[in-house]
Amino acid sequence: MRHALALTALLLAPPALAQETPEDDGPGLMQQGADMFFRGLMSEMSPAVEDFRDFAEQAGPALRTFIDEMGDDFRTVIATVDDLSNYEGPEFLPNGDIIIRRRPDAPDWVPPALRDGEVEPGEEIDL
Repeated sequence: MRHALALTALLLAPPALAQETPEDDGPGLMQQGADMFFRGLMSEMSPAVEDFRDFAEQAGPALRTFIDEMGDDFRTVIATVDDLSNYEGPEFLPNGDIIIRRRPDAPDWVPPALRDGEVEPGEEIDL
């Protein structure tokens, strides 16, 4: 009798409904927030990007000419200067010369060859 009762209960029970997966309604809140953030960032940065693009278009040819004419000498200057923060701003003289002075509070200048641990000729090394 128990078996018949259990079988009857199983047959009369409604079938379980399969769970439906929720439809993807598009991006979630996190994605929408990220999209809004980046759209806002792009709209805020757009004028600065345009200004930089205009500057690059104007300065590009002059910079190319400068590099073509002064490239090797400019590399020598950059290799010789240890840290730009150790120097004052440029001073333009009436004759067109430009002087860049070392700041009085800057540490002593070390030649590029000695910055890499090389020793000046005639100096001894204690071993």
